[in-house]
Amino acid sequence: MLDVAEELDRWAGQGRDFAVATVVAVGGSAPRQPGAALAVDADGTAIGSVSGGCVEGAVYELCEQALRDGDTVLERFGYSDEDAFAVGLTCGGVIDIMVTPVRAADPARPVLASALAAAARGEAVAVARIVSGPAELLGRALTVRPDGSYEGGFGAHPELDRTVAAEAGALLDAGRTGTLEIGEQGSRCGAPLTLLVESSVPPPRMIVFGAIDFAAALVRVGKFLGHHVTVCDARPVFATKARFPEADEIVVEWPHTYLERTPVDARTVLCVLTHDAKFDVPLLKLALRLPVAYVGAMGSRRTHLDRDARLREVGVTDLELARLRSPIGLDLGARTPEETALSIAAEIVADRRGGSGVSLTGAHTPIHHDSGPGPAGRIGSVA
Repeated sequence: MLDVAEELDRWAGQGRDFAVATVVAVGGSAPRQPGAALAVDADGTAIGSVSGGCVEGAVYELCEQALRDGDTVLERFGYSDEDAFAVGLTCGGVIDIMVTPVRAADPARPVLASALAAAARGEAVAVARIVSGPAELLGRALTVRPDGSYEGGFGAHPELDRTVAAEAGALLDAGRTGTLEIGEQGSRCGAPLTLLVESSVPPPRMIVFGAIDFAAALVRVGKFLGHHVTVCDARPVFATKARFPEADEIVVEWPHTYLERTPVDARTVLCVLTHDAKFDVPLLKLALRLPVAYVGAMGSRRTHLDRDARLREVGVTDLELARLRSPIGLDLGARTPEETALSIAAEIVADRRGGSGVSLTGAHTPIHHDSGPGPAGRIGSVA
């Protein structure tokens, strides 16, 4: 449900009753990953998506039913060989959906509302809910913060809450959503429980160095992909809000100096568009030694060879240089700033998801490279 936290936080603040359908497991070529959500309020308003359209109608009806009877419902949807137009995933995948009512009288509502508010503010938070286990535990929730504190719980066994909090905290640290298998007493003992842990973390950073026209296009694409985008340039006449209205942050500073003092992590992407040695060399020497997801640098092949030589002169190793994407972007034949930004963004996505960058037509590679958790067995309707 953190997938649609901003809108659900507003609903919760208005005192609305609603039901949330969440993808808890996928198999095959499913269109959405665990954590994707569709919510329906008591007036029939719907937000979000669990399948990109394949089963939305059926899930909408499950949400309405959950609001009426107050029961958590779990259901599987898959491809129908007999009738490709029946309720199912015509892409050939399988998704397991958990539908949870969130009504004013529900004991888990304050816990969920707290998590939704944190996620809507852009804070890191994780929510754990039981997918498979005793009926009396379904619908309950436990939320975890980065400092290890948690609220809510399942009321079955104190050790269960502590174990779930620790395991969910590990997933939150990694920014991952997934399922856990834990014994009902909080260890490997007792009947097994399956829990879905949804993590919401601040958006990944994209730092664009070089306030040029190509950067303006890349800022727009970066925002579209969900990044928190910073533009950095040492020249104040170019690094302005008027030139980059969609950037989250504009910094006038020497690029390597700014990179030395700004926080980065394993999801950060660094795009160096300056193609000027006095900026590029000290910046890339530092960037290639940081634990970031992507480092790309713009320039012609001649510029790349000159830059490569200069970086070696200042001690950058072959292993470090192997991390550099230069010339930046995939070969799309791009010429305009917008086309170039698309080329860079495509390389960033391919790098993150393990894609090859080749055309899907005639290829025999998977369309979706992420390996989500497999379906959790037959899931039916429970009270």
